[in-house]
Amino acid sequence: MTDSGAGRVVVVGASMGGLRAAEAVVKAGYDGEVLVLGDEARMPYNRPPLSKDALAGGLDEVRLEFRLPRGAADVIWRLDTRVAAADLAAGTVTTADGEQIGWDGLVVATGLRPRRLSLQGPEDGRHVIRTLDDAKRLREALLAAKHLVIIGAGFIGCEVAATARGLGVDVDVVAPEDVPMQRPLRHELGAALQRRHEREGVRFHLGTVPVAFGGTERVSSVELADGTVIDTDLVVEAVGCLPEVQWLEGNGLDLRDGLLCDNAMRVEGRPDVVACGDLARFPNLLLDEVPRRVEHWTMVTDTARKAGSTLGRHLIGAELDATPFAPVPSFWSDQYDLRIQSFGSVGVGERVEVLEGDLAELDVAVGYFREDVLVGVVMVGLGGRHRHYRDLVAAGAAH
Repeated sequence: MTDSGAGRVVVVGASMGGLRAAEAVVKAGYDGEVLVLGDEARMPYNRPPLSKDALAGGLDEVRLEFRLPRGAADVIWRLDTRVAAADLAAGTVTTADGEQIGWDGLVVATGLRPRRLSLQGPEDGRHVIRTLDDAKRLREALLAAKHLVIIGAGFIGCEVAATARGLGVDVDVVAPEDVPMQRPLRHELGAALQRRHEREGVRFHLGTVPVAFGGTERVSSVELADGTVIDTDLVVEAVGCLPEVQWLEGNGLDLRDGLLCDNAMRVEGRPDVVACGDLARFPNLLLDEVPRRVEHWTMVTDTARKAGSTLGRHLIGAELDATPFAPVPSFWSDQYDLRIQSFGSVGVGERVEVLEGDLAELDVAVGYFREDVLVGVVMVGLGGRHRHYRDLVAAGAAH
């Protein structure tokens, strides 16, 4: 089946990004049909709590679901519908069941999918956490588990470790880095957080990787490259995510790391195709003109609103907003009673310095500098100081 798509924007991805982009298209003045296609059978919901409060205390689906804003009241939602391909030249997307849907404007909001380890051994007992269904399965498994092995010591892995310890589950964490969360936080802060996890009973196996899963029908052990074998009844693979862009292959796009966009979130300069969220690789002019993907929670909303506005303005013949797009990336992580908050682009920092507080006590603000410019701050504790440091990063404060 094929329809003409006259007067239609198609948003692929019924996520928070898809919702905010659809809302922005309408807010820009576009009065045609806005159709959102999502592969889950749920309306958009909040994902960060899935590895935090929701995993620890149970999943309240109503509280996780976003309220539909008034501006998106007329948006059409088609859930449980996976898009398998797109033809940008023809202006169509094709669903997994073969239906072709035409569009005048396209929003790419399909986000990420979790990486899976390709190792010998059984599949049963191995979990990832990306969707609400993933979190439900993992919560049920944690309540019955005695021992959990987490592969990966990034934020998701460490959040799940803290949650599992709170539920009384023994936890081992395996990762190739020297300290947990090393890539985003660097060594000193990562080491301080490792010590806190170890005080809570987490065991770390760092500088090594898993090579096989033991067991027949279900995972019963994890074998490491250094020869260690860890007995377990549950595994969480928290080894990062991949951009969900394979459905765009064959259109001549740069898909090497997500989807290349310009500063207005247009895909390779096309005014009728925009992208948003974790998969969008774009130049953030707060920092420089180098396109980068940013997997921070606030960036989903910021890029979606920019993308939707760009597309909506194009479709009604309005001028593009000429204001440079320079959002401040930020995220948070809850581990035990610690609130870790980050502002800016800590990953590009070349020098790390304690700005305030005590690193050993984990009541601290750590600055990340490129030359003499403060490009990012990570806070642990320090109460109401987050606005101060966010403003410094937004201003590109010199030090």
